[in-house]
Amino acid sequence: MKRFVLFLIGALVSVNAMAEVVVLSDTSVEEEPFVAPQTQQPQQVAVVDSFDADVAQPVAKNSLSNDTSDPLFLVGDNSFLSDTYVSFLDAKLRIGEYWGYGINNNFVFHANMHYQIDFSLDHENGFSATEFGGTYRMNHSDGKNHIIADALFGLKLWGGSHIRTPEYADSSYFAGLRFGRQYNGITLAGTVKSTWVFDDNRGLSYIDFIPEAYLRFQYKWRMGLGFDIRKSTNPHLLLNQEWVNFKLLRQFGNTQYIGKLDYEFDSHDLQVGFNIRILF
Repeated sequence: MKRFVLFLIGALVSVNAMAEVVVLSDTSVEEEPFVAPQTQQPQQVAVVDSFDADVAQPVAKNSLSNDTSDPLFLVGDNSFLSDTYVSFLDAKLRIGEYWGYGINNNFVFHANMHYQIDFSLDHENGFSATEFGGTYRMNHSDGKNHIIADALFGLKLWGGSHIRTPEYADSSYFAGLRFGRQYNGITLAGTVKSTWVFDDNRGLSYIDFIPEAYLRFQYKWRMGLGFDIRKSTNPHLLLNQEWVNFKLLRQFGNTQYIGKLDYEFDSHDLQVGFNIRILF
């Protein structure tokens, strides 16, 4: 009897153990899906040739676009330049106005005239001839060629009969060439211009050689220094002259205030002037 009871107990224990094994084998364990580790993609860096390294740098606003006193400045497309000036030389006060309009980025049309008050005994009071002219840019500065070249041409009409100075006579024509190069802090330029005066009593021609240096400083200060060497075909009417020209200016936005001082070596004439140039 004892053996039978022990056999039943052992059979129950064995069946219970087998049931636990079956339950454990049927239990499913949810596994998280396998996710491959993401590798960070390397940032693509643009490779710039050393010759074109400036392309990768931010482009600053062109500081020459409104520097209207620069010798190589050209009024832009649909822009308008006004230059009001006053000068005093040899007891003569001159008040004038210059207008320039950009037809496109290559051609500028301008007009210029002034009124003269003569404090000497000659009393040459009146309006000067009205100048009409143009400037055509033949060569722009680019990455390969930094030389700028302009063609200058124009005529003067309707001069006052009381002003006998040949330079401001009626019916005169001029043509010239201006060239130079602009750097970050300085502009170097040169102009050759020939003028022909058609007049029965004051007919002559003269040529001007004008080298210039124009410096740009901080805080919008500018300074210009140049020479004007003039040769005349009739020195009795218009003397051969050698001028040195100096100007100092301050820029506020598109407006420049300019003080000028010019000196002639042979006659020792001194001319002082003031300009206000506004770019619209």
